[in-house]
Amino acid sequence: MADNVVVVGAGMAGLACAVRLRENGVPVRVLEASDGVGGRMRTDIVDGFRLDRGFQVFNTAYPEVHRILDLPSLQLRPFASGVVVYDRGRRERVMLPWRHPKYTLRTLFAGIGTPREKAALAAMTARDLAGPPSRIRAATERSTEDELRQWGISDTMLDKLLRPFLAAVLLERDLETSSRYFHLLWRSFASGTIGVPALGMGAVPAQLADRLPGGTISLETPVQEITGEGVRTVAGETIPARAVVVAADPTAAAALVPGIEAPAMRPVTTFYHVAPSSPLREPVQIIDAEGVVADTLVLTDAAPEYSPDGRALISTSVLGVHGDGDEPWVRDRLERIYGHTNGWRHLATYPVAEALPAMPPPLPLRRPVRMGRGRYVCGDHRDTGSIQGAMVSGRRAAQAVLDDLRAIDVRKRLRAMSKP
Repeated sequence: MADNVVVVGAGMAGLACAVRLRENGVPVRVLEASDGVGGRMRTDIVDGFRLDRGFQVFNTAYPEVHRILDLPSLQLRPFASGVVVYDRGRRERVMLPWRHPKYTLRTLFAGIGTPREKAALAAMTARDLAGPPSRIRAATERSTEDELRQWGISDTMLDKLLRPFLAAVLLERDLETSSRYFHLLWRSFASGTIGVPALGMGAVPAQLADRLPGGTISLETPVQEITGEGVRTVAGETIPARAVVVAADPTAAAALVPGIEAPAMRPVTTFYHVAPSSPLREPVQIIDAEGVVADTLVLTDAAPEYSPDGRALISTSVLGVHGDGDEPWVRDRLERIYGHTNGWRHLATYPVAEALPAMPPPLPLRRPVRMGRGRYVCGDHRDTGSIQGAMVSGRRAAQAVLDDLRAIDVRKRLRAMSKP
């Protein structure tokens, strides 16, 4: 009889699950369909530049990253705590005053919102920071836009600041996302440091993979189906298992496990450009109030390691799925935002059709990970659409497996003891 657990998928959830199981002495085999670990969180090397597969950030406020990761070894390169808002030829700076005191007056007198609205936003932030996350989870739920209006935020402040900022994070401009998730997210942005690892976002799953024994992960091994004894791969190999954890993307998970409903997914496309030097010389995110692009950032102003030779790497995200043919109008917009794009070169385009699960209300912040006898599922679609959600779901699935295997072993021992 098999004594190992099979984890299908080597993204953040699957790796977190496998590490937890291995730490508890359970043999694990991880089957990954692609040619590398990380799922949606991977970094490519193109002409020496480090290109994350879609612009992503690492947030130190997520509790799970402190439980499972060695943060110092990631060498986080932080961004400024705030944004620059581009609106019809003007750039306004909005920074967190407790992180950047020198910008307090500029933020207060920025032409975005009234003093009353800024006070309301400050009060909302203070409330989110002061209370435990459980209070946020128990609060009345509505859409994010309706929630912000409840706090007295006007159309002007919504459209000039909050809608473009949140669109770049939630990947939707209608602000239909659950207010509970919004407040958890807002709390994390206000309390954490945002940035990227020096060697790219792919360094995060790579660190987890390195904690597993050699031979644990099998790449380019897609699973065809889950059987009564384990799994069967597309190549026809049958792999026995005491338990199977499906940690694939939501669409693949729904195809493998009856009862999983794949959520709608939010798409985004990231365009990478190389410039002779930085057009900004500051690691701050620029958001587009008019919504032509979602956001843009000179990544090498934060993480010079993303460049092989000192040239600047600019990341620009646009909502939806786009291709190289859309680069000219993206470049035109960047020329308006940065003032010039002289000497820039388009390096790569990354369309990500399933970047983030949609999270409209009512949003269950914890979905079941047990899906039948010996069958489990994890991924950010079982918790919240974030690195935090992916890793928490992996830990929850691993704990469910451990509890069930221990219960089975106890029953076996009791039966053995009862025999004459």
